Amino acid sequence: MIAGNQTFASVTEKVSAIAERKPTLNWLLLIGFTGSIVLMLLGSIGWLAFEGIGIWGVNIPVGWGLAIVNFVFWVGIGHAGTLISAILFLFRQRWRTSINRFAEAMTIFAVICALIFPSVHVGRMWLLYWVFPLPNQMSMWPNFRSPLLWDVFAVSIYFTCSLMFWYVGLIPDLGSLRDRAKTKWRKLAFGFFSLGWRGGNRQWSNYEKAYLILAGVSTPLVLSVHSVVSTDFAVSIIPGWHTTIFPPYFVAGAIFSGFAMVLTLGIIVRKIYGLEDFITMFHLDKITKIMLVTGMMVGYAYGCEFFIAWYSGNPYEAFAFINRAFGPYWWAYWIMISCNVLVPQIFWFKKYRSNIKVLFVASLLVNVGMWFERFVIVITLTRDFLPSSWDSYTPTIWDYSLFVGSFGLFFTFFLLFVKFLPMIAMSEVKAVLPQADPHYHSAGGRR
Repeated sequence: MIAGNQTFASVTEKVSAIAERKPTLNWLLLIGFTGSIVLMLLGSIGWLAFEGIGIWGVNIPVGWGLAIVNFVFWVGIGHAGTLISAILFLFRQRWRTSINRFAEAMTIFAVICALIFPSVHVGRMWLLYWVFPLPNQMSMWPNFRSPLLWDVFAVSIYFTCSLMFWYVGLIPDLGSLRDRAKTKWRKLAFGFFSLGWRGGNRQWSNYEKAYLILAGVSTPLVLSVHSVVSTDFAVSIIPGWHTTIFPPYFVAGAIFSGFAMVLTLGIIVRKIYGLEDFITMFHLDKITKIMLVTGMMVGYAYGCEFFIAWYSGNPYEAFAFINRAFGPYWWAYWIMISCNVLVPQIFWFKKYRSNIKVLFVASLLVNVGMWFERFVIVITLTRDFLPSSWDSYTPTIWDYSLFVGSFGLFFTFFLLFVKFLPMIAMSEVKAVLPQADPHYHSAGGRR
């Protein structure tokens, strides 16, 4: 799984050196570019707070617009990290060790980006604290039947558990960086966050127990969080939304898009930082196979939606899906089908699974398709029960600026992460090396 003749010392040296070297000119240019996009995001939010949601393109019958599209998209991106870290850990899949650290970080950054959109979508965002289960100055409690409140609980719990899981996994590596630190401030910072890690037997025992417990807690969240998000739609009576297939359909799509983003970032960092011995073609092959399975599940869900719409005999339901495919937003629907159903089929062939350029382009197309899936679900329902309320939706520049700004925030966080923290879990990679086998030395180094 780990290419080359790696040793414990070479793993530590290779991964730690990335976080210890001075920032390169390319890194500074990239962080400057993404930081400017974050400033655009902050400016858009400021203008939204000053002027109101009228600056967006939302109106009856499309009352949610791109804000909820982007929210669901980013929550979906955040699913692969927890799945790689928790579920694959519980199933003892040793190949996860090279990719789990940056996948977990990606999860945290994606959830932060996701939380922006429902926070600003409420309109009077300075009253956002009303969604928390605390009595306010009017002795009012939040409406626990509101899907907005379900999102608050689901996503905040998911973020908290993911952050704890990521941080606990970092502790041994932070101890290594502390011991290698050459400046007082780095030694103090890493010493504080490594919580006195010395690598003793008792510390390893407690660490492994905590990691296992957090993995067990995080596993059901992979299924529950996006199920709750999908229920925002399913509890309504709108044709095309009022369906029980949404929870499994959304979960499969979230894992699909999350692994696509892991593939995109994995290809980039292995090339820029020379990590081909750690993130090997074996790892990329495993990711593409998972994407193939989840992509087929998503395609199956698309077919089920059309079949149930026809089989139900409900004319409103049937019209909603025909309108998706052949109505005014037909182009969005067929982009979704092309990217999410047709593109992953190339992963059947090992020739394409072994081609870095093909994998990179395919991962980008899948993420485009998954964004359009959320667009199709939210935006195409411009025609409901009453023709008199039919209308079209046109996003404004402020809709787009928030969406682009969220990408700037995501990549700014990711660039800071790869510069200052180990992007590969050194302690876990060492555990899968042949030298970690207790029989390795007794067998003359042949195992």
